[in-house]
Amino acid sequence: MEALERSKEHVLALFRIVVGLLFACHGAAALFGVLGGPHGTEPQFAAWPDWWAAVIQLVGGALVMCGLGTRVAAVLCSGSMAYAYFDVHQAHALFPIENGGEPAAMFCWSFLLIAALGPGRWALASLMPSRRRSGHGPTGPTRPRSTPSRA
Repeated sequence: MEALERSKEHVLALFRIVVGLLFACHGAAALFGVLGGPHGTEPQFAAWPDWWAAVIQLVGGALVMCGLGTRVAAVLCSGSMAYAYFDVHQAHALFPIENGGEPAAMFCWSFLLIAALGPGRWALASLMPSRRRSGHGPTGPTRPRSTPSRA
Protein backbone atom coordinates (compact mmCIF):
# COMPACT_ATOMS: atom_id res chain seq x y z
CA MET A 1 0.00 0.00 0.00
CA GLU A 2 2.88 2.35 0.69
CA ALA A 3 4.13 1.94 -2.90
CA LEU A 4 0.67 2.87 -4.19
CA GLU A 5 0.65 5.98 -2.02
CA ARG A 6 4.07 7.05 -3.32
CA SER A 7 2.98 6.60 -6.93
CA LYS A 8 -0.34 8.45 -6.57
CA GLU A 9 0.85 11.61 -8.40
CA HIS A 10 2.32 9.57 -11.25
CA VAL A 11 -0.84 7.49 -11.66
CA LEU A 12 -2.96 10.65 -11.67
CA ALA A 13 -0.73 12.14 -14.37
CA LEU A 14 -0.99 8.98 -16.48
CA PHE A 15 -4.75 8.96 -16.03
CA ARG A 16 -4.95 12.62 -17.12
CA ILE A 17 -2.76 11.98 -20.17
CA VAL A 18 -4.69 8.90 -21.34
CA VAL A 19 -8.14 10.42 -20.80
CA GLY A 20 -7.09 13.63 -22.56
CA LEU A 21 -5.59 11.72 -25.48
CA LEU A 22 -8.67 9.52 -25.95
CA PHE A 23 -10.95 12.56 -25.82
CA ALA A 24 -8.81 14.49 -28.30
CA CYS A 25 -8.92 11.48 -30.64
CA HIS A 26 -12.73 11.65 -30.64
CA GLY A 27 -12.57 15.31 -31.63
CA ALA A 28 -9.98 14.69 -34.36
CA ALA A 29 -12.04 11.82 -35.76
CA ALA A 30 -15.16 13.98 -35.95
CA LEU A 31 -13.47 17.10 -37.34
CA PHE A 32 -10.94 15.60 -39.75
CA GLY A 33 -12.29 12.13 -40.56
CA VAL A 34 -9.18 10.40 -39.19
CA LEU A 35 -8.92 7.44 -36.80
CA GLY A 36 -11.95 5.73 -38.27
CA GLY A 37 -13.89 8.92 -38.91
CA PRO A 38 -16.76 10.43 -36.97
CA HIS A 39 -19.08 8.19 -34.96
CA GLY A 40 -22.22 9.31 -36.75
CA THR A 41 -22.63 12.06 -39.29
CA GLU A 42 -19.75 14.42 -40.02
CA PRO A 43 -20.41 17.76 -38.30
CA GLN A 44 -20.83 20.80 -40.52
CA PHE A 45 -18.62 23.81 -39.75
CA ALA A 46 -19.90 25.73 -36.69
CA ALA A 47 -23.10 23.62 -36.49
CA TRP A 48 -24.54 23.41 -32.97
CA PRO A 49 -23.88 21.22 -31.05
CA ASP A 50 -21.93 18.61 -33.05
CA TRP A 51 -19.12 20.76 -34.45
CA TRP A 52 -18.63 22.66 -31.20
CA ALA A 53 -18.58 19.41 -29.22
CA ALA A 54 -15.87 18.07 -31.52
CA VAL A 55 -13.82 21.26 -31.04
CA ILE A 56 -14.18 20.96 -27.26
CA GLN A 57 -13.11 17.32 -27.50
CA LEU A 58 -10.04 18.10 -29.60
CA VAL A 59 -8.84 21.26 -27.87
CA GLY A 60 -10.00 20.39 -24.34
CA GLY A 61 -8.61 16.87 -24.58
CA ALA A 62 -5.25 18.19 -25.84
CA LEU A 63 -5.06 20.78 -23.04
CA VAL A 64 -5.87 18.17 -20.39
CA MET A 65 -3.41 15.71 -21.92
CA CYS A 66 -0.61 18.31 -21.89
CA GLY A 67 -1.50 19.68 -18.48
CA LEU A 68 -2.19 23.26 -19.59
CA GLY A 69 -5.19 24.96 -18.02
CA THR A 70 -6.09 21.50 -16.82
CA ARG A 71 -8.82 22.27 -14.31
CA VAL A 72 -10.70 24.74 -16.53
CA ALA A 73 -10.40 22.48 -19.60
CA ALA A 74 -11.50 19.44 -17.58
CA VAL A 75 -14.59 21.25 -16.27
CA LEU A 76 -15.51 22.28 -19.82
CA CYS A 77 -14.97 18.73 -21.12
CA SER A 78 -16.98 17.26 -18.23
CA GLY A 79 -19.83 19.66 -18.85
CA SER A 80 -19.89 18.92 -22.56
CA MET A 81 -20.19 15.21 -21.84
CA ALA A 82 -22.94 15.80 -19.28
CA TYR A 83 -24.80 17.80 -21.93
CA ALA A 84 -24.24 15.03 -24.48
CA TYR A 85 -25.52 12.40 -22.07
CA PHE A 86 -28.71 14.21 -21.09
CA ASP A 87 -29.44 15.67 -24.52
CA VAL A 88 -28.64 12.67 -26.72
CA HIS A 89 -28.66 9.48 -24.64
CA GLN A 90 -31.06 10.00 -21.73
CA ALA A 91 -34.11 10.22 -24.02
CA HIS A 92 -33.60 6.61 -25.17
CA ALA A 93 -33.41 4.89 -21.77
CA LEU A 94 -32.58 5.60 -18.13
CA PHE A 95 -29.26 3.79 -17.69
CA PRO A 96 -26.07 4.31 -19.76
CA ILE A 97 -25.84 0.59 -20.52
CA GLU A 98 -29.28 0.79 -22.13
CA ASN A 99 -28.95 4.09 -24.01
CA GLY A 100 -25.37 3.89 -25.36
CA GLY A 101 -24.21 6.71 -23.13
CA GLU A 102 -21.43 4.85 -21.32
CA PRO A 103 -18.58 6.77 -23.04
CA ALA A 104 -20.27 10.10 -22.30
CA ALA A 105 -20.82 9.16 -18.65
CA MET A 106 -17.28 7.83 -18.21
CA PHE A 107 -15.68 10.90 -19.82
CA CYS A 108 -17.93 13.21 -17.78
CA TRP A 109 -16.93 11.66 -14.45
CA SER A 110 -13.28 11.20 -15.46
CA PHE A 111 -12.90 14.88 -16.33
CA LEU A 112 -14.70 15.89 -13.14
CA LEU A 113 -12.15 13.85 -11.18
CA ILE A 114 -9.27 15.49 -13.05
CA ALA A 115 -10.77 18.94 -12.38
CA ALA A 116 -11.06 18.17 -8.68
CA LEU A 117 -7.61 16.59 -8.22
CA GLY A 118 -5.59 18.73 -10.63
CA PRO A 119 -3.07 17.65 -13.24
CA GLY A 120 -0.68 15.64 -11.08
CA ARG A 121 2.94 15.39 -12.25
CA TRP A 122 4.25 15.88 -15.75
CA ALA A 123 2.00 18.84 -16.50
CA LEU A 124 3.42 21.44 -18.89
CA ALA A 125 1.92 24.15 -16.69
CA SER A 126 4.45 23.24 -14.00
CA LEU A 127 7.24 24.33 -16.36
CA MET A 128 5.77 27.78 -16.82
CA PRO A 129 6.61 30.54 -14.35
CA SER A 130 3.77 31.23 -11.99
CA ARG A 131 2.68 34.79 -11.29
CA ARG A 132 2.28 34.04 -7.61
CA ARG A 133 5.74 32.52 -7.24
CA SER A 134 7.53 35.21 -9.24
CA GLY A 135 6.00 38.10 -7.29
CA HIS A 136 4.21 39.47 -10.35
CA GLY A 137 0.52 40.23 -10.35
CA PRO A 138 -1.72 40.79 -13.36
CA THR A 139 -0.53 44.37 -13.72
CA GLY A 140 3.19 43.85 -13.16
CA PRO A 141 5.50 43.47 -10.18
CA THR A 142 3.86 43.64 -6.80
CA ARG A 143 5.17 46.26 -4.44
CA PRO A 144 5.22 45.93 -0.70
CA ARG A 145 2.59 48.04 0.96
CA SER A 146 3.91 50.94 2.89
CA THR A 147 2.41 51.36 6.30
CA PRO A 148 1.90 54.87 7.58
CA SER A 149 4.10 55.66 10.51
CA ARG A 150 2.57 57.15 13.57
CA ALA A 151 4.52 60.01 14.90
